[in-house]
Amino acid sequence: MKIASLATVITFILGIAAANLVVRLKKGKEVIDTLFTLPLILPPTVVGFFLLVIFGKNSFIGNFLNLFGISVVFSWIGAVVAAAVVSFPLMYRTTRGAFEQVDMNIIYAARTLGFSEWKILAKIWLPLSWPGIIAGTILAFARAMGEFGATIMLAGNIPGRTQTMAIAVYSAVQAGDRALAYQWVLILCGITLPLMLFMSLWLSKGSNIIKRWK
Repeated sequence: MKIASLATVITFILGIAAANLVVRLKKGKEVIDTLFTLPLILPPTVVGFFLLVIFGKNSFIGNFLNLFGISVVFSWIGAVVAAAVVSFPLMYRTTRGAFEQVDMNIIYAARTLGFSEWKILAKIWLPLSWPGIIAGTILAFARAMGEFGATIMLAGNIPGRTQTMAIAVYSAVQAGDRALAYQWVLILCGITLPLMLFMSLWLSKGSNIIKRWK
């Protein structure tokens, strides 16, 4: 829960910033969009391998972080990074889709009135896109909760330190403890299923409110 929650906070901020950037771009949008969506397409183990190369002790970033006593590999920080990277595309794509539903004439009018891009984001993009943003946040959290491949590549499987619920299910099955595996599966389903139901109800309610507002 700690890892998924921290990863969702990071993904929430970066996803909104990335969606706002891509929506405003006029050139190179397709290339940036592809890069931001790539973790959703690649196998999680491949994403984990890339993260291992980036944050490994022999890499530039890994050596730099070691100067401050920060180790990403085989730590809970690595589990957060892996969950955030894998869940990021869901937050980004959902938020971008919500932003693209906003009438651009409102944005042009705000710019004509001298609004800064940050003020436009806070006063127009976010208020008019909140159903999609909430949906993206829920999807990102649910994906972070279920992350396995990238996490086990970067953070490993250290009980009480980097072992997430998804990895705990795998470990229980490997050990032949089906009862423990069922317990973890029930907990995961008990968290994610109500969240997905809430998201569906939220989107339906938000859509009706927007229609009435229009």
